[in-house]
Amino acid sequence: MPGYTKRLGRELSDLKTNPAVVMDDNPLYAGKTFRLQFRFTPTYPIEAPEVQFIASLGRGIPMHPHIYSNGHICLDVLGSGWSPIQTVGSVSMSIQSMLAGNDRNGFPQRTERPPDDARYIASAPISPKQTRFVYHDDNV
Repeated sequence: MPGYTKRLGRELSDLKTNPAVVMDDNPLYAGKTFRLQFRFTPTYPIEAPEVQFIASLGRGIPMHPHIYSNGHICLDVLGSGWSPIQTVGSVSMSIQSMLAGNDRNGFPQRTERPPDDARYIASAPISPKQTRFVYHDDNV
């Protein structure tokens, strides 16, 4: 069994023992459930997994200035900020934190996509890992 599958097994076991916290603090997302898709390569954990939101069975893509309507997430820990000490749980927590902190301009009810959403999704690669995101706004 390759090393990365052993590690993923441990991470899955940890997630079952210590499931993700439900964060209903932000009224934009209270009571909603979203689905993340993780894809791993044999180079995990040296290389970050591919992570994106997927829409399925009544679960949409959350509205957020760093989440494109195709589910791609602009978050540094999924790219240049990745470290091999990160786990599925820590990535999930980073994404939850990003969602919980969405109070753009002090208006938590305001929902928006990234300013270049339409242009990006028109030519976006299938894998978000093939995009070099520019991290220009870490306030949300």
